[in-house]
Amino acid sequence: RLPDLSTLSHEQKDALIQALWAQVQALTAQVHLLIAEVATLQGRVAELEAKLDAPPKTPDNSSLPPSQGKKPNRDERPVRNGPRPGSIGRKGGGRLLAEVPDETITARPSCCAHCEAALGEADLTLAARFDKLDLPKAAPMVTRVERYAGHCRCCGATTLAPLPEGLEPGTPFSLNIVALAMYLRFVHHVSYRRLSRLLLELFGLAISEGALDTAFQRGKPRFDAETSAILARLRRARIVCSDETGVRIDGHGCWTWVFQNAEVVIHVIRRSRGAGVVTEAMDGHRPAIWVSDLYGAQRGHAEAWQICLAHQLRDCRYAIEAGDTIFAPRMKALLLRAVLLARRHCHLAETTRREYRRRLERALDAVMALAPTNRHGQRLRKRYGKLREHLFTFLDHPDVTADNNSSERELRPTATYRKVTGGFRSTWGADLYAEVRSVIGTATRRGTDAYQAIRATLQGQSVLAPG
Repeated sequence: RLPDLSTLSHEQKDALIQALWAQVQALTAQVHLLIAEVATLQGRVAELEAKLDAPPKTPDNSSLPPSQGKKPNRDERPVRNGPRPGSIGRKGGGRLLAEVPDETITARPSCCAHCEAALGEADLTLAARFDKLDLPKAAPMVTRVERYAGHCRCCGATTLAPLPEGLEPGTPFSLNIVALAMYLRFVHHVSYRRLSRLLLELFGLAISEGALDTAFQRGKPRFDAETSAILARLRRARIVCSDETGVRIDGHGCWTWVFQNAEVVIHVIRRSRGAGVVTEAMDGHRPAIWVSDLYGAQRGHAEAWQICLAHQLRDCRYAIEAGDTIFAPRMKALLLRAVLLARRHCHLAETTRREYRRRLERALDAVMALAPTNRHGQRLRKRYGKLREHLFTFLDHPDVTADNNSSERELRPTATYRKVTGGFRSTWGADLYAEVRSVIGTATRRGTDAYQAIRATLQGQSVLAPG
């Protein structure tokens, strides 16, 4: 309570005034702090309200992977027996007969099933021919090697008998076994424990997890050499497409990069997502054309740049769902025209492609003249104002695609491997995986399947075509 001021001296009144003034100053400072916090919270509330009004991110309108998209429940379909009502139906095609069957079983009746009269050769006609398939019992084939040493009576030296290729002393497991284990591990993402059990139960081959790991390490130098040859070919390429995705090594976040074109594929796993990874991979080589998304680390590495139009279509769709009715719809329609041209531009004459690009540029001028009021439309207009010269690069080069889907397809097995296994335990294991995927991707472009590519690399054969 306020004391009786009449009983206070001048010194006591001065002390009281100073104490009250200090309290006023402290309360004023708290009020200013609260005002600032309220302004911050109001901005946060506005931001959250804007997010609530914005449509959700889906694989159709963003770079969200398909696995994270919510799939609606399908309506119950009626179960039908036989063909649809009103349709005439069709006879099934069946499986083609083998050209050279391993065994032929001929079944001929000897007598009539009704009257038991004897049937001769002239009474028989072929009624049906079909194949029955089976798998032979798989078991490891063991080759015992007995190597003799000869002792010379003349000079006293000892000579060991030469051994055939593939039967050298050391590991008991052949290249075919190692190739199969690598194929199951790196292509079908089978863990060490399951792989050891699979080989034992299906093939009767007892091989421990440690033996598998040692076999992979023993075969890594072959893949090192083959990847070096593939990388040398990439560093002479005219066109390079790139992309990246996250992986984990020993519990730490890393990135796997892919650099590819129509001839070769290179996978690189590094702890960085920066442009230094591209500089390391290219080693000073500057391609004529680079195809990628808008990630900053993938820019400026070639003379020309083609932006992935598939990403731009998704961004336009999101802006439309977010309420932009001015810019994004027109831009999406223009990009769809470009995508349709990209499907056949490799068959068009150069003059025709130039004319199509002039038309697209004129249409782009009209779209850029629009003034969107929605912030998502404004963001897209600002983006394409800076990057418009890189939208239609593919029309100047018939061997360039308008999207980066080929790089995303190369990274899809890596994303699946990450989900199944959780990542890599060691750096050398991650490097070996990247090398195996590089060999498989390069071999696929030459019509060689994954198992044959792994087997050929372990045998010292290159998957690269001459040239």
